[in-house]
Amino acid sequence: MSDHTFSGPGRRNAKLLSGLQALGGANPALVVALGGLVGQQLASNPEHATVPVSLFNLGMALGILPAAFFMRKMGRRNAYFLGSALGIAGGLTAYFGITSSSFLLFCLGTILAGFYSSYVQNYRFAAADSVAAPWRPKAISWVMLGGLVAAVVATQLILLTRDLWPTTPFAATFLGQAVLAALAIPLISLLRPDVIAQTPTSSTSPAGRPLLQIIKNPRFIIAVLTGMVSYSLMSFMMTASPLAMIGCGHSSRDSTLGVQWHILAMFGPSFFTSMLIQRFGKITVTLVGILLIGAASVTALNGLSVAHFWTSLILLGIGWNFSFIGATTLVTDCYRAEETGRVQAFNDFLIFGSVALSSFSSGRLLATQGWDGINTWTFPIVATVSIALIGLKISDYRSIKKS
Repeated sequence: MSDHTFSGPGRRNAKLLSGLQALGGANPALVVALGGLVGQQLASNPEHATVPVSLFNLGMALGILPAAFFMRKMGRRNAYFLGSALGIAGGLTAYFGITSSSFLLFCLGTILAGFYSSYVQNYRFAAADSVAAPWRPKAISWVMLGGLVAAVVATQLILLTRDLWPTTPFAATFLGQAVLAALAIPLISLLRPDVIAQTPTSSTSPAGRPLLQIIKNPRFIIAVLTGMVSYSLMSFMMTASPLAMIGCGHSSRDSTLGVQWHILAMFGPSFFTSMLIQRFGKITVTLVGILLIGAASVTALNGLSVAHFWTSLILLGIGWNFSFIGATTLVTDCYRAEETGRVQAFNDFLIFGSVALSSFSSGRLLATQGWDGINTWTFPIVATVSIALIGLKISDYRSIKKS
């Protein structure tokens, strides 16, 4: 499994996983960009408009542990097939929910789409496990680059299909969502299952340390906390921004393009994030990412023009990229090969559980405290994580100095 250079089967799998991310990454982009708008059309209570997006995030959180179980029992590749089937079912269910004007059916579709994303989120770890430790940031960045294509695919799909059937806006878009999930199946079949295995195949492999011992490690705690905060704040603000833009009188086209710029910013830096990590270190890049998320809120609080919304969303995307890739790489430092499956599942369960909670709260907070209220909440959270990362950086420096 562990190539000493970034080549061979590991490199090939990273490319395939990047392609899968391009298809699977369009799934959350579509739900986040349109879930609130469709929810606003179908829900009887305006405060419930973001519930479909929140249920998507809940589905992703609830799907993490079952996905890990199936990956362990069936192997990653076979489990990814199951994930794509859930993605197809989610798109079709959401489509029927819109065409039948059923808010509940549409919500069921977004939950299923969330289950699909719980498999997609594992692609970055599969790429990291395909190569030797020094190449993990590069492999993760390659997969994240697939999200850059996903941003373009999702946005163009929305723009081309949103009014295809005028009586049922966005119905065709969610039908397209099911098609994208189906297109992932041929790529999954090309993956080398032995290279993306979660654990060594030898029956004599050690069982690894107890999970409790691993999660007591301060480095692991800070890495997971950072991943939770970066993803939760990004989801918190991204879920509310389309509704906030519409509420400020901006067009749905401006809102959709704002989400596109945000997603491009989320994944575009992956071209050089791994190089920045190698040059400046994981903690430094992660800290810069968290501070950029704070800068996104500062920008949002300074105006309500399209430019302010777009600039805020771009800063939010870049900040998420640096902090999330950095946090993911920090997590991979905390476990051994035989501990891979359960540690990765625990990490993602915490991250996407927190994302679901933040998403549920964003709609109500937007309705009660407005866009300014949402952005003000980010500052104490950003400050807390920044202090933790600085403390970890100082601890690492002292350890190096002693040695």
